[in-house]
Formats: sequence, C-alpha cells, structure tokens
Amino acid sequence: MPRGNAAQSKVHYKGKEEDFIVMVDDIQAVQDWRKDKSIPLAQVVSGWKVFVTHKHGAQGVLDAASNQTLENEFGTHKDEEVVKVILEKGELQETQTNERSGSTNDSIGPRTAH
Repeated sequence: MPRGNAAQSKVHYKGKEEDFIVMVDDIQAVQDWRKDKSIPLAQVVSGWKVFVTHKHGAQGVLDAASNQTLENEFGTHKDEEVVKVILEKGELQETQTNERSGSTNDSIGPRTAH
C-alpha cells in the first residue's frame, strides 16, 4: 500500500449485489496483464485481498469480502479466480492520496505566544 502522497491504484468491479475492489501495483501492470496472461498475478496485484464497498461504488468504505459474498457473485471463493475476473472486467482507477495532515506531536500542547 502506498504511503503519504503516492498514487493508489485499484480495479473496481460493479457486481450484481456488491461493488468489489482489488488493489494493484499500478495501472500499467494491469493493462500489460490483460494483453499477456502469462504475466504472474503476483506482479500485478498488491495483495490477494478482495474488498467490498457495500454498494457505495469505488469510493465507499472498504471491508474484506466474505467467502459467501464471493461465492454468490462469482460462483467461487478462490482468491485467484475472483481476482482474475475483477482484473479482466473491472474499471481501472488511480487516485493521488493527500499528504498526511494533522498535528504531529500532541504532547507539546498548543503553540501560542504567552
């Protein structure tokens, strides 16, 4: 997973009942894999976790997909087969995450002139 303001790439698949997300290393890797299936999936995906957004599209809260949810949508709960379908039929998305913000050291207290 990227940190700070690095780009985050994912593939969004709109299913019949749920929206599914798979994180990928980069968009180009997915496009190359779509043309040449001999490329190992391990070089494309950024972890074997399939996420659901509970019908909130690509921007919803990501929760791990249950085996039952995968079974209902794809007819299998095997990660490799589900990921292949999502990569083949899903929509590629890349977002730039914001740099971390917020206080960096709360123990110092407010920094105001006395």
